[in-house]
Amino acid sequence: MAAHASHDSHASHGSHSTGAHDYAGPGASHGHGEHHENVIFRIARQDHPGGERYYQSFSVPHVPGMNVISALQYIAGHPTPIGETDSVTPVAWDCNCLEEVCGACTMVINGRVRQACSALVDQLDRNDAGEIELEPMSKYPVVRDLFVDRRRIFEGLKRVRAWIPVDGYYDAGPGPTQGPGEQEINYPLSQCMSCGCCMEACPQYTKVELSRASGESDAEFARRETHELQNGFLGAAVISQAVLFNNHPTGRMNKAERLEALMGPGGITDCGNAQNCVKVCPKLIPLTYSIAKAGRDTSIHAIKRWFMK
Repeated sequence: MAAHASHDSHASHGSHSTGAHDYAGPGASHGHGEHHENVIFRIARQDHPGGERYYQSFSVPHVPGMNVISALQYIAGHPTPIGETDSVTPVAWDCNCLEEVCGACTMVINGRVRQACSALVDQLDRNDAGEIELEPMSKYPVVRDLFVDRRRIFEGLKRVRAWIPVDGYYDAGPGPTQGPGEQEINYPLSQCMSCGCCMEACPQYTKVELSRASGESDAEFARRETHELQNGFLGAAVISQAVLFNNHPTGRMNKAERLEALMGPGGITDCGNAQNCVKVCPKLIPLTYSIAKAGRDTSIHAIKRWFMK
């Protein structure tokens, strides 16, 4: 375990995927295709939850093909900011697989949310000062520096029961057969890695960060925090996972429960259909399909429920 990463991070290297999501955006001219002896990173720092943000810049020797994670690993071993002579506390970030599968290394790079492992330095723009800027996601509480608390995503998955319940671990035999049409629809949805990119870009998904009130006990604070997490907007990734399990032949047995959750507080009606989510998804998941499908299914479910009264 590296001291600079979260408790579940590993320092192993993997292959790094490239593709449409490596594009740095309009106006990306500074630094594209150029090789520099050193690359300057301007990094947002925050020493503790709720602390003040400040910035420090670090110089990293350029290596062809390097990604942002390898630059952060170099900084962890040489944590001396530009203009200072003493080392500082290494930058904290989260990572795991290093091959765009786990979703842990999401951060805002040059103002755009993306995965740090697939962000190749040679393809990134520079700001006017010639720096690459790294910031934490703004929709989640910062634990330290670039490391944020994404617990809200997983609480949302619990709310919609994004799993298929089992009554034992014995061999239940082969499951229902899925045709090619179902597979083509469901496979893209199954690639979601709960990275949080879609929520970061969503104007309806607002940050939930609570401070303990004076005299409030641990249990009281936990109840208040749980209430806020259970009533906030679920976000595109969670909605899409509910649709994925409702599409599954076995998962359909619990479809009504998931639809009830999507119809509750923070559900599908809170979506403003800005469509930012589908534009930033690193896996190119058709999130707008999932949102439309969830809206249709909840409407039909509500009508059926009304007639069954």
